[in-house]
Amino acid sequence: MIRKPPPARPDPRPGRDAATAVIALGANLGDRRETIRQAVERISRLPLVDDVRLSELYETVAVRLDGPDPDAPGYVNAVAMVSTRLAPEVLLGMLHAIEEEYGRERRDRWGDRTLDLDLITYGDIVSEDPHLLLPHPRAAERLFVLDPWLSLDPAGEIPGRGRIADLAAGLRADAAGDSTGDDSEHG
Repeated sequence: MIRKPPPARPDPRPGRDAATAVIALGANLGDRRETIRQAVERISRLPLVDDVRLSELYETVAVRLDGPDPDAPGYVNAVAMVSTRLAPEVLLGMLHAIEEEYGRERRDRWGDRTLDLDLITYGDIVSEDPHLLLPHPRAAERLFVLDPWLSLDPAGEIPGRGRIADLAAGLRADAAGDSTGDDSEHG
């Protein structure tokens, strides 16, 4: 007698296909490294999140509205790549809730933070909805996002902006004064 395996059971949570989301993490108050570690653990426990990969942690200078501020507490930054079936709006809302769990207050746009979680990309979705800007409008201009991301995914791209390796190289060239003067890529 030949036994057949039982038929596959349908997913109890059918719907959206999994997408890869890129989340930038940063903290410059409190135990920054431990906060990042705990936040990633918290993200990995979200419903419909199947996989979370974390980059190395990077020490960076705080950036204010008028540029870098070496006198402010330094940041620890990282990037997580997440496989999820959460809708991007739901994922963003859950990231905001995690920030609040860690005491994040949204008083100063460029102020110090116990935890900052930014949804950088969600698959190849592009959204200009003010409540869900995708990709993140300033990610292509921030080495503290691009460098950790590059360490996880050297072939990564920001939809509509280009390869993260090229964007990071352009920012480094601009900072070194080696720019050709064409910064259309960095809009």
